[in-house]
Amino acid sequence: MLNLGILAHIDAGKTSLTERLLHAVGVIDEIGSVDDGSTQTDSLALEQQRGITIKSAVVSFEIDDVTVNLIDTPGHPDFIAEVERVLGVLDGAVLVVSAVEGVQAQTRVLMRTLQRLRIPTLIFVNKIDRRGARPEEVLRNISARLTPAIVPMGEADEAGSRVARFTPYDGHPPRLLERLAEHDDGLLAAYVDDEATVPYDRLRTELAAQTGRALVHPVFFGSAVTGAGIGELIAGVRQLLPCAEGDADGPLSGTVFKVERGAAGEKIAYVRMFSGALRTRDRLTFRDGEPESKVTAIDVFERGSAVRAAAVAAGRIARLRGLADVRIGDAVGVPRKGADEHHFAPPTLETVVVPVRSRDKGALHTALTQLAEQDPLINLRHDGIRQEISVSLYGEVQKEVIQATLADAFGLDVTFRETTPLCVERLTGSGAGVEFNKKDGNPFLATVGLRVDPAPVGSGVEFRLEVELGSMPYAFFKAVEDTVRETLTQGIHGWQIPDCTVTMTHSGYSPRQSHAHQRFDKSMSSTGADFRGVTPLVLTAALLRAGTRVYEPLHRFRLDVPADTLGAILPVLAKLRAVPRSTNTRGPVTVLEGWVPAAQVHRLEQRLPGLTRGEGELESVFDHYAPVAPGVVPERPRTDHNPLDRREYLLNLSRRVVT
Repeated sequence: MLNLGILAHIDAGKTSLTERLLHAVGVIDEIGSVDDGSTQTDSLALEQQRGITIKSAVVSFEIDDVTVNLIDTPGHPDFIAEVERVLGVLDGAVLVVSAVEGVQAQTRVLMRTLQRLRIPTLIFVNKIDRRGARPEEVLRNISARLTPAIVPMGEADEAGSRVARFTPYDGHPPRLLERLAEHDDGLLAAYVDDEATVPYDRLRTELAAQTGRALVHPVFFGSAVTGAGIGELIAGVRQLLPCAEGDADGPLSGTVFKVERGAAGEKIAYVRMFSGALRTRDRLTFRDGEPESKVTAIDVFERGSAVRAAAVAAGRIARLRGLADVRIGDAVGVPRKGADEHHFAPPTLETVVVPVRSRDKGALHTALTQLAEQDPLINLRHDGIRQEISVSLYGEVQKEVIQATLADAFGLDVTFRETTPLCVERLTGSGAGVEFNKKDGNPFLATVGLRVDPAPVGSGVEFRLEVELGSMPYAFFKAVEDTVRETLTQGIHGWQIPDCTVTMTHSGYSPRQSHAHQRFDKSMSSTGADFRGVTPLVLTAALLRAGTRVYEPLHRFRLDVPADTLGAILPVLAKLRAVPRSTNTRGPVTVLEGWVPAAQVHRLEQRLPGLTRGEGELESVFDHYAPVAPGVVPERPRTDHNPLDRREYLLNLSRRVVT
């Protein structure tokens, strides 16, 4: 079993390559067309209309004695979250590079991530039949911009013509021993002594071993359209990429990497099993306090389609039905180490979704909730006060896809407010607040004291106790901690506070009491609602004393532009508040690197073609948050009861005016 991902920058030809592979191994009789919307893996209507991949898709085929689950992934950077979910279930990957366009912005992002995760990767240089193909230059580009650890497995002949073909090297590739010796002392000694003494079989075995450890990356050339080089690529997949490792007798462990809805609206979960076996009628619990869900049906992938099975074993991918509470990223059985790590940057933009018909507000909330199940990074934010819903975004294309999906799948017409950056707040100092039970106008039967302190970037929120854990029931401490984390999603200016330490300094409660011969009286005894009610007031008071500052997301950018256009570009960068950090001119091309606010990336993308005669190339990825420029501080409308205003908060919460 081999779970294989196909990854590429948009329009490099990975979906066409998937079609060609399926045809070559006998799964389909006729090759579909991306332009015609007839491919196997782009099944969504919107994918067929736009000619791009939006959702990952799984299809299976056989190579000799190995079953390959091939996963086609999106190439557009706006859908990088879909790629991220797939990476955690792969045994190997094929990174597609266009022989015409060469290494592009998304290609670099994907390769860096594949290397960081040490996923064995082959590189396929596609479109050698296209006019303008430059395979030798692209190979040098791959070495310079992706990784020097490449091993070309042959040459592209007659490039740029319909008869272009891939010719494998007769014997081992040039400099193969030199490349492999970098990671093997025995081969290094043989290389120093006499290259000819190392038999090719040993080199081929070591090439497979080092490819499997992601130390080197074999490169193939070909064309998904004509089929050139496809046979050699298939052989490379079989011989050079490692098959899935799984312990069938080990503890149950798997990861849900995709959730979709069936024709009847039921959830269908895609799971990769790493150990153990999952069977029909097995019961699973995904989160504490939620009921068990029973697996009612299992489909495994075989020979191009999904077939019903009684169980799914380690190493395989399956579709599960019956799991009403399942979400993307859920662990099946024992969670894998590092399963919660994110490999790509989070979304840095958001927008408000507005239904064209006001009566559709309820239906819109339901539809967006279902979309968020399929893409958790959409991250819905419901404003009950204004009856508005915001969604997080990677870019403008994603917004168009959400709009089209709501129209096609749910019959909802929507518009969007202006896209704005997703800022954060950071503490500028320390502060404390306290509310005492039955004192100073505290209407809650609870004593809560909290201190907030800054924490390093990326450390998250830590909740600590400076009071005895046994000083009151544990449920009250849990109510305080949960409310602290919820309250920190909206700081003084309405933005999330992602990193800080919150310490509980005071605690107290009214024990369970009742009038004589009567039942428990809530008016005399503390409940969890008292602690949930008072905590936002205490925490907000502490935040006001500590102070916060708003930070906006900055992207790291790289611009490859004609050198003679630099004079026109620099003033535009300054107007967009971009900060170039380095400029390097290499002949006719100038490379600028620096930072640009996330809010300005789309404008830069729009301006670039006109400034560079269509020759400019922009690579942009979230890098860090930086303090907003002096002036007007961006405020985010609050969606809570506004604990910044005690009177308003208590009025909203308890429906009574406290004077």
